[in-house]
Amino acid sequence: MTPAGDGPRPLRRYFACIVLAFAGVFLLLWWLGTLVDGLRGGSGLAFDVPILRGLHAMANARLDRAFLLVTGLGYGGGVLPADAILVLALAATRRTREGMFAGVAILGALVLDLAVKHASARARPSLWEALVQESSYSFPSGHAMASMTLASVVVLLCWSDRSRLGRTLRWPATLIASAFVLLVGVSRIYLGLHYPSDVLAGWAAASLWVASVHACTFRGCPGPWRD
Repeated sequence: MTPAGDGPRPLRRYFACIVLAFAGVFLLLWWLGTLVDGLRGGSGLAFDVPILRGLHAMANARLDRAFLLVTGLGYGGGVLPADAILVLALAATRRTREGMFAGVAILGALVLDLAVKHASARARPSLWEALVQESSYSFPSGHAMASMTLASVVVLLCWSDRSRLGRTLRWPATLIASAFVLLVGVSRIYLGLHYPSDVLAGWAAASLWVASVHACTFRGCPGPWRD
């Protein structure tokens, strides 16, 4: 697929669609952060602390090592390099529309996470001394958002691919991506770095954002591409 070359108007329409989607997800996520942090005296939803304490009660050295590995893979040690490889691979194979979808979804999720973190300014849990120290705010979970964004992009690309390889990879990609996203989210709670509501919000926001970008790219405002 190559650019249609018919001027900047389709590109403007496309990015207007993306900006509207970003603003909608940001406002929803910011509102949820304000609501969640205001409940129960700032400790979040009713299930937040019980789940944190329940997972911490299961802690042992083996689980510590396993979840430290998973949480490392869930961001800078795995997800972010995979993001870059995916976008570069799509660009190298001249899959322009798919590459734009992946790049905008991934970059937008990173910006959403940072923007909402600073807008909501929710403190991280402090029920025990965590094995990993984080200096940023808690809501939403950046690891949950990043892993769900990558997983959603890959799964949508597989299910949109009508080739034999795409059809073959659909269910394996979905199952592996789902398991990975779940493990990353649990690792953040187990390590005491996030409330469960932070992780749930990250998953929900990433899913909604990626679905919105996919709709803008392939359905609503397809931009300056032709198949």
